[in-house]
Amino acid sequence: MDVFTVSFFGHRQIENLISLDNKLDVLISKLLKEKYFVEFLVGRNGEFDQAVSASIRRCKRLVRNDNSCHVWVLPYMTADLQNNEANYLEYYDTIEVAMHKHYKAAFQSRNRGMVDRSNLVVFYVERMFGGAYQTMQYAKKRNKPFVNLAARNMLFNDILESI
Repeated sequence: MDVFTVSFFGHRQIENLISLDNKLDVLISKLLKEKYFVEFLVGRNGEFDQAVSASIRRCKRLVRNDNSCHVWVLPYMTADLQNNEANYLEYYDTIEVAMHKHYKAAFQSRNRGMVDRSNLVVFYVERMFGGAYQTMQYAKKRNKPFVNLAARNMLFNDILESI
């Protein structure tokens, strides 16, 4: 099976959620229409992650629901997941736990693993610090195709054409 993997990283707080939602819907719809199978790798640590997951669910419902997998990737096992796994599996198609490092390094390790397995990395990075910014720098070093939805000079249609 030809799997196209996309991972998402962004800030915990987002200024313009409506604009972001529109960009995500266009991008995710295009991937669902044009790729054989899409694996969407997401976190669950802030407004960006919530917007991404909402868009994935919306687009799967409206565009196509038979060629993708919505994957929540956690940096380590949590009591919340253990106690509510069935509820989370009603929202996500599957859940992965990447328990490879000490908990203080777990987020960075999880993020790098997601980037390494991705064909495309989608960012929402406005500030030149923090975990999302560090992950974007890692993606650049690994020569991964990526898009920053927060870039002010971004020509969104050009990016869509390159996918």
